[in-house]
Amino acid sequence: MSKGDLNSLSLETVLVHGTVPFDPATGAISTPIYQSSTFRHPGLGQSTGFDYGRVTNPTRAELERTVARIEHGKYGLAFASGMGAISSLIKIFKPGDHLIVSEDLYGGTYRLFDEYYGKYGFSFSWIDTSDFAKMEAAVRPETKALFIETPSNPMMKVTDIRRSAELIHKRGGLLIVDNTFLSPCFQNPLDLGADIVVHSGTKYLAGHNDALAGFLVHSNDKVEVDLRNAQKSEGASLAPFDAWLLLRGLQTLAIRMERHDKNAAAIAQWLRGQDRVEKVFYPGFEDHPQYQLSRSQTRGHGGMISFYLKNPADVAVLLRSVTVILFAESLGGVQSLITYPLVQTHSAIPEAMRLSAGVNDKLMRLSVGIEDVKDIIADLDAALTQCKKENK
Repeated sequence: MSKGDLNSLSLETVLVHGTVPFDPATGAISTPIYQSSTFRHPGLGQSTGFDYGRVTNPTRAELERTVARIEHGKYGLAFASGMGAISSLIKIFKPGDHLIVSEDLYGGTYRLFDEYYGKYGFSFSWIDTSDFAKMEAAVRPETKALFIETPSNPMMKVTDIRRSAELIHKRGGLLIVDNTFLSPCFQNPLDLGADIVVHSGTKYLAGHNDALAGFLVHSNDKVEVDLRNAQKSEGASLAPFDAWLLLRGLQTLAIRMERHDKNAAAIAQWLRGQDRVEKVFYPGFEDHPQYQLSRSQTRGHGGMISFYLKNPADVAVLLRSVTVILFAESLGGVQSLITYPLVQTHSAIPEAMRLSAGVNDKLMRLSVGIEDVKDIIADLDAALTQCKKENK
């Protein structure tokens, strides 16, 4: 298979074959795990392209090329976690720089920015980026980037990627989009004007709740030099075995995302009809405030749903009553997971900001897996029935 053929392949085929369909040395169709910390030099001033494992590794390099291709970027960088990726990303900015960040995003990102980089001279404004006027009003002369999650975590708000790119590019800044919730199967922010895409590869890209990873994808030559230096210097690069797990997970990403999407649509609609449920947050509803925007920049709605219970006392009962759905942090794996953001994923966010964003004591977040949708619904039904018994 020639390089030209590879460049013309569909997303689904690239996910299965990667950028190197087989190992040229042995014919192995599974990328080898190069479990080596260092690599022999042929001679003084010569290199095979691989020198030291923290800097480069053949297994990780194939993964980085593959993720870059499916996100339509020139460069991909793989890290030991999503937070490792974001931490290295911040190194391309300097003290005094200001970033506008979605207020409704993963709590770990807030903790990293506020508790750590805030004390090194960076400043951050936490804005509802689905409201363009608010985002525009937050721009300062020192604003160097917009950092958005869309759909947002956990309130499922949608930010206009095209308008965000136009806004920040007029000021010479960068648009950074966390694309974890939708994956490259349903959204490609670089095609819409974003400069850098962030992924927690732990989620949908790996897909099996068995590996931690993070990614940055972009097409800027200068930014690439800075990011590679940060990755090398901080040492947060992805290990070879984890890179192999991600390559294996990617092979089924397209078909998994189809099932996540189909299951979530059915469950979101079902939840709307339950008398213990107050409100369901899901961008696939036609009455979602940004439904038309979502359709204009995505190809699917993903597997994430959030919802309010009417009675906060139902939270504990629901979490101990589900059996098919697992009460655990994280998302995007083949198993359905339910999370209580108030005390788990978003506990690092100050209470006032959390409540302003909608993260209260009634909010549940559901990562819909690929199980039979009838079993997931039956599990939720039984758990909500138990809530009714215990909290009449």
